Amino acid sequence: MTSIVDRLPRGGRVLIIRLRSLGDCVLTTPAISLLHSYRPDLTIAVMAEQAFRPVFEGNPAVSLLPEPSVAEARAFRADLALNLHGLQASMELTVASRARWRAGFSHHRSSGVYNVQIPRAQEIFGEERPVHTAEHLASAMFYLGVPRSEIPRAQLFAPPPQESLPTAPAPFAVLHPFARTPDMTWPAERFARLAAHLRDRLLLPPVFVGLPANDFTPFRDFSCLVGGPITGITRLMSRAALFIGNDSGPAHVAAAFGVPVLVLFGPSDDYMAWRPWRTEHEFLKGDSTCESIPYEAALGALARLKARTLTSPTLKWPPSLAAGALRRMI
Repeated sequence: MTSIVDRLPRGGRVLIIRLRSLGDCVLTTPAISLLHSYRPDLTIAVMAEQAFRPVFEGNPAVSLLPEPSVAEARAFRADLALNLHGLQASMELTVASRARWRAGFSHHRSSGVYNVQIPRAQEIFGEERPVHTAEHLASAMFYLGVPRSEIPRAQLFAPPPQESLPTAPAPFAVLHPFARTPDMTWPAERFARLAAHLRDRLLLPPVFVGLPANDFTPFRDFSCLVGGPITGITRLMSRAALFIGNDSGPAHVAAAFGVPVLVLFGPSDDYMAWRPWRTEHEFLKGDSTCESIPYEAALGALARLKARTLTSPTLKWPPSLAAGALRRMI
């Protein structure tokens, strides 16, 4: 039987709905890339909230970024509407699209609005194992008819540098010491201590990033990028040599640019779903909270990461630090 993707007309229109959440939006881009690679003739629109639209800006696979409204969903005249968000607002947009094919995962609440219900990724892959979020989202494309292939790295496209960014000499490290909940947050004093180690022992200037509501007081001795649009984070991350942070969206931005990543996880078992995708990385997981991860464990993970990335010509750890660097790690 001919697949849905193959039945789309030449120049057909596909509406992908992914409204919010930085990590989810970033990890949607491999799925979009797969669809575009197989059917470059399609007009692909991504419907995301204003704050998250920069994730998709500049992406050659994305033709349009319409506002997430009923009127815009209807006006796009999609042949296929693919809901990768799954909550109520996205269901309303899916219905409003009036697309011939309205697709989404069958486990979504109110999935009855779909006339194409996509099963679990494990069923699509034919193996019962934990899947990464990038695999989960890409599995929707495979189910719809994109031929199975390797799932690529996430794609982000950074605007040119601006004078408003912190003036750290290249190379530099980016640190994101904040998270949604206290149990997912490594103590600020340990982040500051690790930043001093990067600066003083590894000659790698640290830049802290976060939102205006975050408390940057413990990091006042370092460069900080406070708030601003996602474009500021992507611009900074595209030039970074290293990322260190809690389990959060900026880690996925770093991974999209191939930056080596050290991630500190709280007590959840979500590592397999949310680990950095297709970049060199280390992760540490707390026993009860992120606070239970010792400083020495982070230093050791950093040493292992550095030892591997120094041997890779494709990664961004500065080769100028290679001589004697491993002796200075601890």
